Amino acid sequence: PGEVLLLENLRFHKEETDGDEEFAKKLASLGTYYVFNAFGTAHRKHASTYTISKFFDKDHKDIGFLVQAELENANKLLNNPQRPFTSIIGGAKVSDKIKLLDKLIEISDNILIGGGMAYTFIKAMGGEIGLSLFEADYVQTAGDIIEKAKENGVNLLLPEDSVISDRFTETGNIEIVDSMKIPVEWMALDIGPKAIQKYSSVIHDSKSIMWNGPLGVFEMKKFSKGTFDIAEAIAQATEKGAFSLIGGGDSVSAINKSGLSDKVSFISTGGGAMLKYIESKSLPCIDAIMGK
Repeated sequence: PGEVLLLENLRFHKEETDGDEEFAKKLASLGTYYVFNAFGTAHRKHASTYTISKFFDKDHKDIGFLVQAELENANKLLNNPQRPFTSIIGGAKVSDKIKLLDKLIEISDNILIGGGMAYTFIKAMGGEIGLSLFEADYVQTAGDIIEKAKENGVNLLLPEDSVISDRFTETGNIEIVDSMKIPVEWMALDIGPKAIQKYSSVIHDSKSIMWNGPLGVFEMKKFSKGTFDIAEAIAQATEKGAFSLIGGGDSVSAINKSGLSDKVSFISTGGGAMLKYIESKSLPCIDAIMGK
């Protein structure tokens, strides 16, 4: 009979994260075949995921079933997706998603923006955002993305209204206001009802949907409606025949928390890896195995 050897978390070793060749060679000596199935780490050039490939010939290494499923589902969006194709992008920072947004402008029909990053875009449009989260160094970039979307005929939407509070807590005062007119001492913590209605309408008319990043501070119940209502809209569109892909830790957490995880087409196990693949259709660990 064969043997199974389970190693502890290799990231405890500096050689692992350095992609050290000697360390990778030692790991390779432990097996006859190499199967890479850790999609969530496919964008990292570590010893056990990237460097190790060179110590197996092409007949003794391959990707696993999970990685295969991840690529097949991502490719449904990248290779002639059913249209309209809507991308929903949330989360805190524009800076993390510039390359992704550039790519999505090339392939999407609609881009719906929410979360903290929306207020960098609203600032770029001359809006008053109060104490809302925004990245001062990326206001110009956000403006450029808005212009690029217009030039490409992409319908890029920002939240028309926002749920705001005078404190980053559920015990503060709460109002719903025009997203361009947030009072000085207040901050936006979720998209408002008009934005939810508009975004949901676009989603319901879509045939392909990608969602990455929450629309508000969904961990606090009073600021979770935007995220959960959008999750519901995605589930309804999927039921009508749309293809939906959810990626990113917070989005996956939100879809699980909403109880709708079995109502979408595919939930990716890789946040950063999925985004990198959509950006460039390339991931170093997979390319190393496939000989690209």
